[in-house]
Amino acid sequence: MTSTMQSTCPATGEIVWEGVEDDAASVNRRLSAARRAFEGWADTSPDRRVAILRAYAEKLRDHAEDVARTIARETGKPLWEARQEAGSMAGKVDISIRAQAERAGFRTDEQPFGQAVLRHQPHGVMAVLGPYNFPGHLPNGHIVPALLAGNAIVFKPSEQTPATGELIRSLLSEAGLPDNVLSVVQGGRETGAALIGGEIDGLLFTGSAATGMVLRRAMVERPHVIMALELGGNNPIIAWDGDPVAAASIIAQSAFITAGQRCSCARRLIVPEGPAGERIVEAVTALAARMRMERWDAEPEPTFGSLISAGAARYAREEVARLTGLGARTLLAEQRDDGLSEAFMAPVILDVTGIDVPDREIFAPVLQIQRVPDFAAAIKMANATAFGLSAGLVSEDAALWQHYLSRARAGVINWNRPTTGASGAMPFGGLGNSGNHRPSAYYAADYCAYPVASFEAGELADLSGQIKGLAPAAS
Repeated sequence: MTSTMQSTCPATGEIVWEGVEDDAASVNRRLSAARRAFEGWADTSPDRRVAILRAYAEKLRDHAEDVARTIARETGKPLWEARQEAGSMAGKVDISIRAQAERAGFRTDEQPFGQAVLRHQPHGVMAVLGPYNFPGHLPNGHIVPALLAGNAIVFKPSEQTPATGELIRSLLSEAGLPDNVLSVVQGGRETGAALIGGEIDGLLFTGSAATGMVLRRAMVERPHVIMALELGGNNPIIAWDGDPVAAASIIAQSAFITAGQRCSCARRLIVPEGPAGERIVEAVTALAARMRMERWDAEPEPTFGSLISAGAARYAREEVARLTGLGARTLLAEQRDDGLSEAFMAPVILDVTGIDVPDREIFAPVLQIQRVPDFAAAIKMANATAFGLSAGLVSEDAALWQHYLSRARAGVINWNRPTTGASGAMPFGGLGNSGNHRPSAYYAADYCAYPVASFEAGELADLSGQIKGLAPAAS
């Protein structure tokens, strides 16, 4: 029996996309078709693959407004931010071409017998599972380098952002990508389970740590499947000195941008006990209260839009209630706007100093304050998490920065910049529950191809003289 699915705009409830949900049989057909398409794509010259991906970048630029509006409607994020995401998608192509050449390229070294050659080969059929918070940029960050390396892909977008996934497929097809080199399957958990349980050679996932743990267990007896996991974080930012207003501007962007729906958002603010820390907290609270939330297409532009769904906002509010039940003190309560849907959630700031709170990511605009007596305690508090994605220090003391940098446990560590600041020209990934030591962005080239080392001689040579202990040849 065919099942249908749809995505709706969380800000308005309007239907954005409707289509058929792929069952296990449909997923397996797509995987088989990808397997057949793989050899032809892998045999396509690197220059031709580059040309097609560059044509895709041009398609993204030509259709940038359509891409941005689709992203904004499906996620609820403001149009200004969706436009940035669309721009990042196009920019990813040239960055990936450069990374492919640098990290997974071709090299020869002359040897007495001939040459030693380093090549990289594609894995085969890669499953890409995309998230909802950046439904274009983040899966694109797996798809582009995987295609450049010569892999075929079956891509399952988040069931909350299927239209963005279909748009990626359509633009790649228009750019000249051969049929079935990239297929899209739509659906929820059952579709995803069929995909990861199918005949794949790689699994590239961006999403929650809980789902990442499920995927790790699913692949325990399948070591041939390369897996790159880009997961969440319970990220700390230490604010130690400097102008409180300037510090607040960095902290608020770290905690509340995209309505707190970035895996690199700061969830914990660590400040010194006493007046200096109190001034920073007061400045952050004042700035957060000024942040405007509105519909994705509102004018003037809001700071942020809705969460992905009313259910996501409801869960975040339940987490806030649990923390207050444990004794957290509310410094900034959520300011509700009755004119907006239940998917909207304004910033919340809680003081959890001295409280044993769960080491859990709240994927929403919720910031927890922790006060400590000295900088050693601040580092210990920052590292007191099973996660390790991003971290930050706000301080004008370069010695403190060097001290923190040498002890922080995270894959992205920023100084006097928001924790959400990251570059596609650098690696992006984390430790512990935040990933599996296969960072994405510039380093995606590493997991999209495997190295092959060869000793090569164009002519046969008799090597018997190099074999020790040979008996004399019979006369």
